[in-house]
Amino acid sequence: MQAQEIMPPYYGLWSRLEGFDPHELGRLLLERKAVRLWLMRGTIHLVTVEDALALKPLTQVVAERQHGGAFGRRMGGADAAELAKAARTLVEAEPLGARELGRRLVDRGFGQDVDAIGNAARAYLPLVQVTPRGVWGRTGRATLTTIESWTGRKLDAEPSIDELVLRYLRAFGPASVMDVQNWSGLTRLREVVERLRPRLVSFRDEGGKELLDLPDAPRPDADVPAPVRLLGEYDNVLLGHADRRRIIPEGFPWAAMLASGRFVNNLLVDGVLRATWWIERNGKTTAILGIRPHGRLTKAERTEVEGEARRMLDFAAAEAERRDVRFEEPVG
Repeated sequence: MQAQEIMPPYYGLWSRLEGFDPHELGRLLLERKAVRLWLMRGTIHLVTVEDALALKPLTQVVAERQHGGAFGRRMGGADAAELAKAARTLVEAEPLGARELGRRLVDRGFGQDVDAIGNAARAYLPLVQVTPRGVWGRTGRATLTTIESWTGRKLDAEPSIDELVLRYLRAFGPASVMDVQNWSGLTRLREVVERLRPRLVSFRDEGGKELLDLPDAPRPDADVPAPVRLLGEYDNVLLGHADRRRIIPEGFPWAAMLASGRFVNNLLVDGVLRATWWIERNGKTTAILGIRPHGRLTKAERTEVEGEARRMLDFAAAEAERRDVRFEEPVG
């Protein structure tokens, strides 16, 4: 689950799973069976330890490439291998925040730019955020250690790029090669797909582009209704394809759909992004779920959206004495 912020994984799993218990996910984090780390596209994801150990070696190149593009000229000639070795010693002795880790590395003679050096440590080491960060009902700042130190396990020595592509298609197929690359951040996956082709089925979209899928994957008819879904910020459903028009309307007014000072989440109506949403709190007294539609919702759509929003409030703000839903004026 995409996990740049704390709550989106919980929102996303609640929207996907009947009877989802957020405390169970919290326990997995506390028991070190699930972790938060920089994974797909160099962004934070919450995954099982097994997936982290298998996927991180494959996406490591993405983190290094992104670091070089953003911070390469700010490294001051610091040697990446030596920096990673020093950073490993520091965080395995004591979990550290990224900036504090950067400061300590600079003090040891690795460049002068604290932000660049701290980011290099995150790019070149498999660092996880330690608990209580990310645990339901708990608070904690983002401090880091290596996944090996945190779990007592090593990264997969022979990770399977084929399995990564198949896992993607199980979740997001039918999809193109470019879609897989966009989701993972990896490049040159055409040869992997060609190797897997005997195990796949092929389709063509309206523009003639080839889409691939697993033979036994569910593919509902176009007229099958999709229920309202309140997803978290940056959910992979929205980011999992290069061509996002199947779920995000062309010209979607992102700037106007944001809410100043708030983490804005995404709301699907019949499988299409139709609104953003957020929760406003006044301590434990009041929780208001705000909805900003893109275009007007029909009466039936609004009723369905409000019902799902109230259920989300019951889940995410159960402690609030007053819970309500507020629709803002539509944008566009």
